[in-house]
Amino acid sequence: MSKHYKTIQKFSFILLVIIFAGTSGHAQKIERPQPVWWFGESGAANFNTYRGTTQVLNSSVTVPTAFHKGKGVRPYASLLTEYRPNKVWGGMLNIAYDNRGGKFDRVVAPCNCAADLSTNISYVTVEPSLRIAPFANALYIFAGPTVSFNVTKAFTYVQEKQTDLRGDWSDVKKVALSAQAGAGIDIPLSKKSNTTQVTLSPFVSFLTDFGHEPRKVESWSFYTIRTGIALKFGVAKKGTPAAVVAEPVPTPVVAEKDVHFSVRAPKVIPLNRQVKETFPLRNSVFFDMGSSEIPNRYVTLSKPAAIAFKEEELQNGQPDNLTNGRSARQMAVYHNILNILGDRLRANPNSSITLTGASDKNPAEGKKMAENIKQYLVTVFDINPSRISTEGRDKPVIPSEQPGATNELALLRIGDRRVDITSTSSELLMQVGGDTSPFLRPVQITSVQENPLDSHVLFNVAGANDALASWIVDVTDEQGNVQHYGPYTSEQASIPGKTILGNNSQGNYTVLMTGQTKSGHSITKESSVSLMKMDDPKQEGLRYSILFDFDRSKSIATYEKFLTDIVTPLISENGTVIIHGHTDIIGEEKYNFNLSQERANSARGIIEQALSKAGKKGVKFETIGFGEDTRMAPFENNLPEERFYNRAVIIDIIPAM
Repeated sequence: MSKHYKTIQKFSFILLVIIFAGTSGHAQKIERPQPVWWFGESGAANFNTYRGTTQVLNSSVTVPTAFHKGKGVRPYASLLTEYRPNKVWGGMLNIAYDNRGGKFDRVVAPCNCAADLSTNISYVTVEPSLRIAPFANALYIFAGPTVSFNVTKAFTYVQEKQTDLRGDWSDVKKVALSAQAGAGIDIPLSKKSNTTQVTLSPFVSFLTDFGHEPRKVESWSFYTIRTGIALKFGVAKKGTPAAVVAEPVPTPVVAEKDVHFSVRAPKVIPLNRQVKETFPLRNSVFFDMGSSEIPNRYVTLSKPAAIAFKEEELQNGQPDNLTNGRSARQMAVYHNILNILGDRLRANPNSSITLTGASDKNPAEGKKMAENIKQYLVTVFDINPSRISTEGRDKPVIPSEQPGATNELALLRIGDRRVDITSTSSELLMQVGGDTSPFLRPVQITSVQENPLDSHVLFNVAGANDALASWIVDVTDEQGNVQHYGPYTSEQASIPGKTILGNNSQGNYTVLMTGQTKSGHSITKESSVSLMKMDDPKQEGLRYSILFDFDRSKSIATYEKFLTDIVTPLISENGTVIIHGHTDIIGEEKYNFNLSQERANSARGIIEQALSKAGKKGVKFETIGFGEDTRMAPFENNLPEERFYNRAVIIDIIPAM
């Protein structure tokens, strides 16, 4: 996590403590005239954070290396009106100048030159909000939409050894619709007997990037944490009865955040399940550093063996290791990608492909990598060379290397040393991600899934990321035998129910969670659970996976057609759908955890909407985000292809019993 973001968190937390401290201390009941209408102005700082991909700045400027993340602190100022007909409910309206400017994280251009991109993009915004004072006192919360009208769109691009470039972004949306939510506290400045009342109101708000993608192209978006202060004036009508208002008298607050502990356990524990998996085939071959030869882990065949090779052989001919954890079976299928590709090209003589090699050094070496794959397909599978075109690049079109992650630079660069396979031939593709999906048609796999996810006991400690340094779980049976699990540092942990039961067929357990706070204190929470094994079911489950190249959960929207038209029709009434999100180990752990949850929840929302339209009822959902948790990751994280496959949402469909 960057220092900038930590500063935002600390500043916002301090402000919220001040706001809520006003209601936690003793309060003096003071009769004070309460105006219905208030007017004033506010000033604030926007802590802007950028996400997405930005490379084409306008029609005449395309930078050599894409920018992704960024941040900036910019001003915000507004004229405001508030309507307070009673002590609880009301409304707010801000007309504001809203600067969302900032600087993208530095990248390195192909010339090994540092490059910077900054902007002062700004808006005039209209922000209507619902205002609620839940305790009928000075504390209030607010939420509502934001309508932003763009007024400036300038950028500055600076690259070593090059002339600075200044201009305006192209394809900037004139109007953006988003949302915000926040909290504040009104601190009276005027005498309680005055008809004219004046308050000073510190506030903090969060402005989501949902809907606020400033451009119609690429995927740049920004969200903002805003902290500031407002000065408000109101005039009560003469003869208006004074309201009794609880005015805060702040007292020091020293309190640790609480956590909420819950346990999710299956009614019965299935030990294994027959599963048909639609396994997505990544369109990349990853090369070792310092070598342009096809790595030995990819299966290459002799010409006689290639003649006999059929893709269907991979469906049932791999080792049975389809667990919810790491899977050698799927990797064995993926490592046959060159043979699968050769078989498909041979079976579809009108199809063609492009091989784009990126060496992380120079385009010539990238092209050599692509040529080596072409040579294999031509000589072993007898593919006409005219059907395979090759290109060389320094970086892939969608690079793995992200600015700001210098301590993981080696892993990122390994992920960029690859040959990407693209095609416009529908016989080779499955358009699971819209018309521009690059992924190859998936492979069907049948196997037995041991310890499926719905057999696991999930321990959830909501708030652990903020409140706890670590936590453990003690599971005690009716005879007093204790099993210890942990320590854990994320908000979720998973243990197979079979592990807890051991040789028992059923059991009742007391579950005690003990957490260590960041200040050294202990927090304990208790729950209970009953478990029972069942015989191996005869039902057959289905599994689908969707893969990601970006770090944004919103990318899942591109899979809406796939989830709606292919996955949803296979879900039966009263069935169960388990959706679990994962990430690789690159990046900040808390961010990856939240990202996996967002992706899984987004997939669930699309499926639920499709089920509703189809009139299917009684479907039960379990939605879980595991982040980068290596104990639950679908694959290891040793190879770049494993890390890429871990950037996934996996959907298990279980028919009704």
